[in-house]
Amino acid sequence: MKVLVVGQGGREHALVWKLSQSPSVSKVFCAPGNAGTAVDGVNVDIAATDIDGLIKFAKAESIDLTVVGPEAPLVVGIVDRFLEAGLRVFGPSRLAAELEGSKVFAKELLRQSTIPTAEAQVFNDAEAAEAYVADREEISLVIKADGLAAGKGVTVCTNKAMAFEAIRRIMRVKEFGEAGKRIIIEEKLDGEEASILALTDGSTIVPLETAQDHKAAFDDDQGPNTGGMGAYSPAPLITPAMMDQIIGQILVPTIHGMKKRNRPFKGVLYAGLMITNQGPKVLEFNTRFGDPEAQPLLIRLKSDLAKLLVAIADGKLDQVPPLEWDPRPAVCVVMASAGYPGEYQKGAPIRGLEEADKIPGVKVFHAGTELKNGQAVTNGGRVLGVTAIGDNIVEAKLRAYQAVKCIRWDGAWCRHDISDKARKYGDSTSPA
Repeated sequence: MKVLVVGQGGREHALVWKLSQSPSVSKVFCAPGNAGTAVDGVNVDIAATDIDGLIKFAKAESIDLTVVGPEAPLVVGIVDRFLEAGLRVFGPSRLAAELEGSKVFAKELLRQSTIPTAEAQVFNDAEAAEAYVADREEISLVIKADGLAAGKGVTVCTNKAMAFEAIRRIMRVKEFGEAGKRIIIEEKLDGEEASILALTDGSTIVPLETAQDHKAAFDDDQGPNTGGMGAYSPAPLITPAMMDQIIGQILVPTIHGMKKRNRPFKGVLYAGLMITNQGPKVLEFNTRFGDPEAQPLLIRLKSDLAKLLVAIADGKLDQVPPLEWDPRPAVCVVMASAGYPGEYQKGAPIRGLEEADKIPGVKVFHAGTELKNGQAVTNGGRVLGVTAIGDNIVEAKLRAYQAVKCIRWDGAWCRHDISDKARKYGDSTSPA
C-alpha cells in the first residue's frame, strides 16, 4: 500500500514515521514535507493547499490512502475533492471540518447538544464587543477569533484593558484576516487542560490515550498562546471514571449532533478540555491530530496505524480490534525559533540531530525545518518536537531534555517544565 501524508509539520512527521512502520505500507510520501519526513519518507514538492496538484499526484502514483494532517486543507474541502476523484482519504468533510473552522459553529453545536462548555457571546463588530466588555465586571475573559488562526487566535484577558486590546487586534487591525470577522467572548474557565483525541468513522468512536498540551509560550503557563510548546501522554489528571464521563457527555453527543446536522464526522475528533471543579468542559474542537499531542501519542501506539486509518476511511472501524498501547509515558518538548510566537527568522543551520537521536527512547520529530544542500535548517516558529518514552514520566522528561541539550541553532529555545503537572499524581507509568 502506498500512502500520501499531506502537510509539513511535526504532526505530519510523526504520521509518516508511524505509517512507514506498518507491514502493509510499501512507501510513504509527504507533501510538501520537511527535513525529517525526507528521512522517514519521500517528500513531494506540492503545497498542502494545492488540492488539484495533490489529486493529480495521488492518481499518477496510485496512492491507496491519503492522510490529511493540517486543518487548513480540511476546512476548504480537500476530503470532498478526493472522494469525488474516487480516492480513499482520511479526514472529515468540509462541512464536518467546520467544527474547527468556525468557533461560532462549534459553540452553537455545544449549546444545542447540552455539552458542558463556557458561557459565551458572539459578536460581528468591534463596537458591540467593546460595549459588552465595558458593561461587564472586571473578570477574566477569553476572546477568540472565529476562524483558523494557527493556534494564536485565542487571548486570555485578565482585565478589561487586555480585552479591548484583543478586540482591537482581531477586529480592527485584522491581525488574523477573515478569521477575525466574528469573535466569541467567553468567561475564563478555571482548572487544568487536557486533550482527548478520538478516532471515528461517524458511527463507532475509539478514544486514543490521554494527553496534555502546553499552550502558553513560557514556563508555568506564562506568556502568549502558541500552537503548543510540548505535550505528554498519558495525562494522569484523566481518571478512567472521568474518561467514561468525557465519552458519554462530550464525544458521543458531538458525533451524534454532527450526524443530526447531516455533517457526519469521519477522522480524528480532538476535544480540548478544561477539567473544572464542575467536571470536564469543552474549550475547543480540532478536526485532526493535535500538534504536539500526536508525537507522544504515536510513539506509544503499538497498533498498526495504516490499517486503522483505512478502516475509518472505509467506515469499518467497528471491525478493528482494541488498540494496543505501550504503557510507558512519553514527553514531547517543542524547540522554537527566537521571537516565536511573534516574528522570527528562518534559515538557521540545525546541529546535533544525530547525537540527540542516539539517546535511548528518543525520536526527534521535525516541524518547521527544510533541507538546504543536505543540511537541516529552520523554516518555522516551532522547529522540532523532541520526543522521548521512558519507564516513568521523570525518565521520559529527562531523556527528552537530554536530547534537547544536544541540539543547537542560533536563537533556539524551549519551555523547561513540560510534563511537570503530571508529577503531582505520582510517577504514573500505566495508561489512564
